[in-house]
Amino acid sequence: MREDILRGLQKEVYDRCLKPTNKFGMGCYDHIKAVVKNATFLAKHYGADQEVVMIAAWLHDIASVTDYSLYEQHHIHGAEMAYHILKEYHYDDAKISLVQECIRNHRGSVNSEKRSKEELCVADADAISHFDSVPSLLYLAYVTRGMEMEEGVDFVKGKLTRSYQKLSAESKILYQNKFREVMEVLGEPVISA
Repeated sequence: MREDILRGLQKEVYDRCLKPTNKFGMGCYDHIKAVVKNATFLAKHYGADQEVVMIAAWLHDIASVTDYSLYEQHHIHGAEMAYHILKEYHYDDAKISLVQECIRNHRGSVNSEKRSKEELCVADADAISHFDSVPSLLYLAYVTRGMEMEEGVDFVKGKLTRSYQKLSAESKILYQNKFREVMEVLGEPVISA
């Protein structure tokens, strides 16, 4: 495991999140940390290359936090940025390609085939990370978007439901209790996830 790369990427992402050009604020850093945590768990579960998954998880939103104008295609720009960042660490070319594929295919809103366990881990971790970021979602609803109480709760429940639906079939089973528990906290009894 290349701990030097992982520590370096964590610092790089943290520093970029601190910059005023990051339109998402530090909540984005919390999201990325949640993606890394969930991706690591999923890599162990699926038998994926844990190092590749962790690196891709740290870098999956690098383009968005660096330059908001890249947001719509951040999965494409992020893969290119990852290449240059990882070359500075003299990281293995074959593994860089795997990291890039994970980043290109992490977005649940972009229907792309996941061809490797690593891609599946990062995409599912990105979707499920919203369950670790409920306070940030509530902040988005109430503070950023100025929603009323019920409208904000509905917004968050809708986001979480869409995120859960984006998961692979096996990951849905792994996270069904978490989905159920979070939705119940938001006042939505879930009989079957």
